[in-house]
Amino acid sequence: MQSSPSPSPIHVALVEDDVLFQNAIVTAIAASPDIRLMSLASTRAQGLQSLQSAPADVLLVDLGLPDGSGIDVIRAAHAQWPTCAVMVCTAFGDEAHVLQSIEAGASGYLLKDSEPENMLHEIRSLHGGGSPISPLIARQILMRFRAAPLVAPAAAPAPAAGEQAALSSREKEVLELITKGFTADEIARLMQVSQHTVQTYVRRIYSKLNVNSRAEAIYEARHQGILAA
Repeated sequence: MQSSPSPSPIHVALVEDDVLFQNAIVTAIAASPDIRLMSLASTRAQGLQSLQSAPADVLLVDLGLPDGSGIDVIRAAHAQWPTCAVMVCTAFGDEAHVLQSIEAGASGYLLKDSEPENMLHEIRSLHGGGSPISPLIARQILMRFRAAPLVAPAAAPAPAAGEQAALSSREKEVLELITKGFTADEIARLMQVSQHTVQTYVRRIYSKLNVNSRAEAIYEARHQGILAA
């Protein structure tokens, strides 16, 4: 009986100038069979240069780099590696840095108060579609929105009558499997592709349907007639 292929490792790029923290992360990744370090940079310039290679699945970025801000690297990565999930790992916990990082394209924001082993868990969570945020940062964001005046959000533009999002055949196949409750790992095995490829399809589906979750994707696909109701 043929054994199923093992899931592809999570490819990580690291931009970090703190040697102790850098070494701790590198050592932890080296001991983890499901995570692989693809590139290591210590400056803003090196971080931007690393974006010229094949895209990583997860990019870890410090903000206080010796030759500039890591936010520049986040912004460039968001444009050049659109399928890569970006997480900030920094000592800066002020509101300005947090909001600028999120606006630049970061999906996670962690302060440097976590053990390297815990960082591996957060990398897996980010790659799986989560948004790891340090409790202090999460509280800060909640307090900001609580203090802001309540304004009704602008409605997303609705598709014209009878119009459907232009999903490819493979994206529709992934969407149908999602509807049936299969996980990303199970979908990868069924379609005989890597888990990274499945995550890429999922991100494209969410973008084309203008949604942020599986439940919203299923509802919107049925509403547009892409899936049977």
